[in-house]
Amino acid sequence: MLKHQLAAVVHSLKNRLDFPSKRLALALGGVILAGTTAVTGVVGTALASSSEQTPVRHSPVEEAQPESGPLAFGLDVSNHEPLYDWAASSAQFGIIKATEGTTFRDRSFARHWQELDKKQIVRGAYHYGHPSNDPIAEAEHFLSVVNSQPAKHGDLLVLDLETTDGQSVAEVNAWAKAWLSHVKAKTGVTPMFYSGWNFANTYGKGLAEYPLWVAHYSKPKGQLAPPADWKSWTIHQYTDVPVDENVSALTPDELRDLGRPAA
Repeated sequence: MLKHQLAAVVHSLKNRLDFPSKRLALALGGVILAGTTAVTGVVGTALASSSEQTPVRHSPVEEAQPESGPLAFGLDVSNHEPLYDWAASSAQFGIIKATEGTTFRDRSFARHWQELDKKQIVRGAYHYGHPSNDPIAEAEHFLSVVNSQPAKHGDLLVLDLETTDGQSVAEVNAWAKAWLSHVKAKTGVTPMFYSGWNFANTYGKGLAEYPLWVAHYSKPKGQLAPPADWKSWTIHQYTDVPVDENVSALTPDELRDLGRPAA
């Protein structure tokens, strides 16, 4: 994910061009980018944000979450990797982009969804959110695209939130809560929340009921403390080379338990 560093600056242009934002590149760990640019500072990540100067909350001591067992390996991809070969992959789970904003549909979603079904591993779909839009409209757009494909037990649903679109901390936080609670109410699935460590630490207060998928590239895989109110993380995205790679503290079966219920 986290490929582009100035998504918030170019968001309005992208909406007019119907062009998807590529995930923002994670910065080297421990660096805080701040100032008067449109990108807020981050620790371990460079995240598109607003031009407001927002203080960043840090954990008093950033200790690694203890590992409970072997880490499950997984990948996330989008239209930037439209032909990724899932059949040859060692991934135990795969999460793919479905939508962004209120109109964008990832052109490779259907193919990836079907390939993951053939591979019979845990799969999930994510939505890239823009807090300048109505959260319910974005949630409904996401659900319309995901529900257009066959569903199965264990399918994960995810909100990817990396940009503020110029909204305040309170507004972004309220937007996330509205999107997540709407998707949960409509599907019976508790969605996962994805973001960079520092963004989640700043904007994620009160979201601990939603499983955390956190990006932090300067930490060894599986060796990081959860941000904000979370007591643990579910997935750690630890690199984007050559593609976005992740590990989960849960087993594949435990991940499935977070997804759609059995019919």
